[in-house]
Amino acid sequence: MTWQLTYSLAEFERVAGEHLRADPVRQTVPLTVLASLALNGDAAFGDSPPAFAWHQQPDGTVDGAVLRTPPFPLLAASFPTGSARALLDALSAAGGLPDAVNVARTDEASVLGAWAELTGGTGIARMRSCLYRLGQLTPAEPAPPGAARVAGPADVRLLVDWHHAFHAEAGGFAEDSARIVADRLSHAGLMLWEVRAEPVAMAGITREVAGVVRVAGVYTPLEHRRYGYGGAITAAASQAALAAGASEVVLVTDLANPTSNALYQRLGFEPIEHRVVLDLAGGGSPPGLSGQRHDG
Repeated sequence: MTWQLTYSLAEFERVAGEHLRADPVRQTVPLTVLASLALNGDAAFGDSPPAFAWHQQPDGTVDGAVLRTPPFPLLAASFPTGSARALLDALSAAGGLPDAVNVARTDEASVLGAWAELTGGTGIARMRSCLYRLGQLTPAEPAPPGAARVAGPADVRLLVDWHHAFHAEAGGFAEDSARIVADRLSHAGLMLWEVRAEPVAMAGITREVAGVVRVAGVYTPLEHRRYGYGGAITAAASQAALAAGASEVVLVTDLANPTSNALYQRLGFEPIEHRVVLDLAGGGSPPGLSGQRHDG
């Protein structure tokens, strides 16, 4: 059983693409990341080149995949049991130990154990999240005042400012909000809830990949909270995705925010998988496969 490393998106897609598409709900983030890279090039998420790896059984079966698009952590899309140390050894040999990883909660202990064995270092959870899948969409009744609309070029300044605020509150790694906004606007992937022509909440949706669309970047400014606008725009974005042909709608939440987790469950979202971002200390982090949730 081995890990193979590459900087070639085409090679990674060719070898590991089918493995990821076999479970498109759980693999929503890596699949949308790959789609963005294919469409926008290596600089889709930042100026450093992306890197990839897959795990292969002796018979050639791919049963694991990881990728990294700086400034995000190493994202373990799938992680075969007992393979953590082999991956770290491969990364170390390539000169690119990670400084943060995003893994399923069930893999947390094995990753931290392998990290301690190799580097003598430790890891700490930066953020714990949950992947939700939409069952039966149940918008709040009665709905709050206002209506949803698709955002456009005239909204760019507001959208960039709100993305900055969203990521600042999340407390994660710095992201290029302008890049995110430009990409989402290119496929009508941002919506605003307006009350008397004033935007009061925002939600984004990713491109459909393998039938799945992810709601991302749901944000309501502080002065507009507690009126139901966040739930309304989430429901509107979910309905728009379904109307456009998505077979599944998903979203990812920070488990430290009980309000949003409760809200999404009231709308009909069901928990599927818990994940954790681990900050790693005691090892190097040179350029290569080397940290917050990735919205793809």
